[in-house]
Amino acid sequence: MTRKTVWLAIALTAAVALLLTACGGGPKDVSWGDDFSDPESGWLAESDSSAEVGYQDGVMRVFVKAPNRLAWASAGRELADFHLAVEATQVSGPDDNEYGVLARMSDPDHFYCFSISGDGYYQVSKYEAGTRTPLAGDWTPSDAINTGAATNILEVNCNGAMLTFVVNGVQVAQVEDDTYSKGDIGLYAGAFFDPDVEVYFDNLSITTAD
Repeated sequence: MTRKTVWLAIALTAAVALLLTACGGGPKDVSWGDDFSDPESGWLAESDSSAEVGYQDGVMRVFVKAPNRLAWASAGRELADFHLAVEATQVSGPDDNEYGVLARMSDPDHFYCFSISGDGYYQVSKYEAGTRTPLAGDWTPSDAINTGAATNILEVNCNGAMLTFVVNGVQVAQVEDDTYSKGDIGLYAGAFFDPDVEVYFDNLSITTAD
C-alpha cells in the first residue's frame, strides 16, 4: 500500500456544471435519488482513450483504462448540507485501486474525496488546485470494507464543517474542515500503477437540508 502515499498527477475527464440553489436548515426526507435506469437523468460524464464513464445497463459505470488516472461522473447539482448513500461495486481490475464519492465540488480541482480500495483501505482527502491533502491520516485498513469484486455501501454526511464517512454501516472517519461549504457531487474510480479498474455505482439516495 505504500504506493498510495505517492500523490498522483491526474488528468480529469468529467466536466462539472453547477446549479445555483440555496440550502439551509435541518435534514428532511430523501429529496433525490437515482437508480441510473434512465440515461437522461442528468449526470455529466465524458469518455476518452484513458477512461469510459457513463450509463450502462442500469448503473453508472466508471472504467479507468490508464494508470495514474481518476475519472468520474458528476450530478450537475449544488449541495451544501446533505446525506448521501450509494452502492459501489468493483467489477474488475486490480485491487490496488481507489473508488468512491466526491463532495462539495466547486470545480474539477477543488473538492472533498471519500475513497476506498479493493484491498480494504479507505482515505478522506481534500483536493485544492490539484493538490491532494489527507484529512484523516494516510490510507487506513478497515474490516468494514468488502474486498475484491464486491459491493460496498458508501455514505457521506456533510453538516456544516463536520464531515462523516461510513462504509457498510460502519463509521470509518469523521473530520472537521470548512474549506468547501457547497458544491456538486461525483462518483469516481481511479487507477494507480495498474490500469483497467472498473466500478459500477447504483441506487443513489440523497437527503438534503431546506
